[in-house]
Amino acid sequence: MARTPPRASTAEFAATWRHDRGLLLIAFFKFAYALVFILIGFGAHRLLHKDIADQIEVLAHHLRFNPESKLVNFILDRASLVNDPLLLRIGFAAFGYSALCIAEGVGLYLEKAWGEFLTLAVTASFLPWEIFEIFRRVTWIRVGIFTFNLLVFLYLLKLVTEKARQNVRERKEK
Repeated sequence: MARTPPRASTAEFAATWRHDRGLLLIAFFKFAYALVFILIGFGAHRLLHKDIADQIEVLAHHLRFNPESKLVNFILDRASLVNDPLLLRIGFAAFGYSALCIAEGVGLYLEKAWGEFLTLAVTASFLPWEIFEIFRRVTWIRVGIFTFNLLVFLYLLKLVTEKARQNVRERKEK
């Protein structure tokens, strides 16, 4: 009968595998994004076959907004543009993006190269749009989101290039 090697204890495993804190932080934000977009998807699904203007009026009443305020009237005017097919598209897009965020988060949490490359590609794809939005109208929120995503992109780019250089060095040593 063949003997199996003893299993490493949890403490030994923890000592050998340390998470990169930057990747953990980015993974946490990706999971938070996923949660927000899941909630948006369920919210869009819940509004199907309902009069959205009535739902907004009920919400404004519960939040104690003045029903004659400019904000409430602006939102009510825009609510007339939202119909069931648009709500379905919003829901599907939100669920799809949340799935992408979950995949990125899992890949980063497990420190897989595919997770790093996926996050790098997705983050890079949003940077031109964010720059366009900042030039269109500068707000602190837009600048903050752009800065955060740029830092994520640069951190992942540095991490990926360092790993590639390390792999090249290891191959040369063999």
